[in-house]
Amino acid sequence: MRRGGNKIKLLIGAGIILFAVIKYCSSAEVNPYTGEKQHIALTEEQEIALGIQAAPQMAQQHGGLYPNEKYQAFLDEVGQRLVNNSIARQTGYQYDFHLLADERTINAFALPGGQIFITYALFSKLDNEGQLAGILGHEIGHVVGRHSAERMAKQGLTQGIISGVAVGIDPSTAQGAAAVAQMLNMQYGRDDELQSDDLGVKFMIESGYNAEEMIGVMKILKDAAGPNRVPERMSTHPDPENRIEMIREAIEKYKNQ
Repeated sequence: MRRGGNKIKLLIGAGIILFAVIKYCSSAEVNPYTGEKQHIALTEEQEIALGIQAAPQMAQQHGGLYPNEKYQAFLDEVGQRLVNNSIARQTGYQYDFHLLADERTINAFALPGGQIFITYALFSKLDNEGQLAGILGHEIGHVVGRHSAERMAKQGLTQGIISGVAVGIDPSTAQGAAAVAQMLNMQYGRDDELQSDDLGVKFMIESGYNAEEMIGVMKILKDAAGPNRVPERMSTHPDPENRIEMIREAIEKYKNQ
């Protein structure tokens, strides 16, 4: 009886995995803005709705918005200049730029659909408008690259496989699979960061900014991480030195186009 029960569990687990794989494979499409084939879990409209819905909560987690209309207007001006002079303008996304009140966390990030944030802790360390353009261009790159929607599809596949293993084999094996999946998803995250750097350089050049300023941003991030920063293999972000090298290559690629 036990053998029969194990067989049923294996079949159920295999069915869960098969469903997750089919769902993931059927989500393949070409990103019209980057030309890259991706697996996407959301439509553009869903990305926009999700980003708008999550934006107030994200702001709240960082102490709300920074109460300075002049700084916010400056942020909007730089952000919209990048959007209006690049392929970002051709997307259906609603680009909104938010200066967060957080004075301790050095960070910038983008939600699906065009909601883009930078903390005052990072904003206050910037030396010039070009560095701000570098940060915002990078985050616009995440939106245009549809990285959040792509990540959600990958996480759905990963979770389906882990659930299938847990049902069909045993939970301890599933834990091992989860650890492997986390490492793979980190790699996807690093690839997304490098693509966003590349797109950010492109957007900066198209908008009349000196793309070399993005290298200054990398140095700020490196200094902020300090000597005890997480090794690249354990991080969702590439090492700043590696990013600088790739940024220099992107500048050479786009400056004469």
